[in-house]
Amino acid sequence: MTGPPRADNRPPYARIAGHYRDLISSGELSPGDLLPSIKTLATQWGVSTATADRAMRLLREENLVKGIAGVGTEVMARPISLSSGAERHDRSSKTQSSWGAGEKSSGHTAGIVEAPEDVAHVLRISPGEDVIRRSRVYRDGHGVVSHSTSWIPAEFAQFVPELARSKRLKGGLSLDLIARATGRHVVKREDEEKARIATRQDLELLELEAGTVAAILVLTARFLDADGELLEYGVDLGAPGRTRKTTSETLR
Repeated sequence: MTGPPRADNRPPYARIAGHYRDLISSGELSPGDLLPSIKTLATQWGVSTATADRAMRLLREENLVKGIAGVGTEVMARPISLSSGAERHDRSSKTQSSWGAGEKSSGHTAGIVEAPEDVAHVLRISPGEDVIRRSRVYRDGHGVVSHSTSWIPAEFAQFVPELARSKRLKGGLSLDLIARATGRHVVKREDEEKARIATRQDLELLELEAGTVAAILVLTARFLDADGELLEYGVDLGAPGRTRKTTSETLR
C-alpha cells in the first residue's frame, strides 16, 4: 500500500532548481529553450527575486543552463563525456582512432623541445633536456572538448621520425608506432585526475577568453613498458563544463 506523498522540505531555491532540473532531464525542456525570467519565476513561485536567482545560479553551476546577456537563461546541450589519454589509447587499439563520438582533432603540432621542470620530473631527466612534444585539440559540435599533449622521450625520434613532425600521425597513436618500431609495448599505465582553476596558459590552449575564471579537469597518464620504463606521458586539459564518465563492472 502506497503511503501519502512525502512533504518537500527543501528550501524554495532548491525546489525551483529541482523542478527545472527534472524538466531538463526528462527532455521536456530541450537545448536552446529559455527559462522564465527571474522576475517571472519570483512571481510564479511566490519567492523573492534573490531566491529565484539563486535557483538559476545552482542550475548554471551544474552546467544545465547558461545565462545570455539581454536574452535570458538557456538550457544547455549535454556535453560529450571527457575522455582520458588512457581511454583514447584503448579506443585506438580497437578502432585505429582516438576520436570519441562526434569528435575531430585539429591543430596538430610537434617538435623536439626543452623539457619543462614538471615533465622532466616524470620522465626522470634533467629540466631543459630534449623531449618530444606533440599536441592537438579535440572538438565536437559544442566546441573544444580538450587540449591534449603527449610528452615522449627524445630517443624515439630516431626510430619514428614522424613523432617530431607537426602532422597527424597515420597508422595509430604515437604508442602504436613506437611499439611497431621498437617492440616496446605498453604493459602498465598510471592515471591521475585533478581539478584546478584554469591558468592563463590553460585558457589560451582551450581557446577561452583571457580573464575567464573556470574550473577544469586535468587528466594525466603514464604509459610504461615491461621494464617499467616510460614510453609516454599524456596530459589532457578538459574544457569547462565537460563531464567525466566511467563505467566499471562490479562483483557480487
